[in-house]
Amino acid sequence: MKHAPIPPNDEERLKILHQKNILDTPAEPRFDELTKLATTLLKVPIAAVSIIDKDREWFKSCHGLNIKEGPRATSFCGHAMLASDLFIVEDTLQDERFRDNPQVMGYPFIRFYAGIALHELDSGHVLGVFCVKDTNPRKLSTKDIGIFLDIAKKVEIELNKP
Repeated sequence: MKHAPIPPNDEERLKILHQKNILDTPAEPRFDELTKLATTLLKVPIAAVSIIDKDREWFKSCHGLNIKEGPRATSFCGHAMLASDLFIVEDTLQDERFRDNPQVMGYPFIRFYAGIALHELDSGHVLGVFCVKDTNPRKLSTKDIGIFLDIAKKVEIELNKP
């Protein structure tokens, strides 16, 4: 398993993230409705808005899992936040970065992951990741990718509202 890499500008990114006062805030329907919509439209059991802190990923919204955070080092979103586009792992057991990941080998037994970075619009720094996960390997159709990207854009807009 490869730990999620740390970008060179992470200190600056974290400063902006903490100024946004998103971390450890209560659940909000505006995010919960979007993660629920993603699970329904994409027929996946899990969708999340993951905020990437220094050593953890914290879920502003997570539909399908009853957890609030996890270690950044082993998070899929820690990898996805550095991708320049949609980050997809169609079968985690076939990907050397993730095949022995604790979330693959144990609960919730992730076999598919898709995530895209969510940016702070003024600076362009990554705040977190919108993602969907499945317990079965899968491919997203062109239509599914469009739906995923549309929902992710709405999440990004909501994250940037005061």
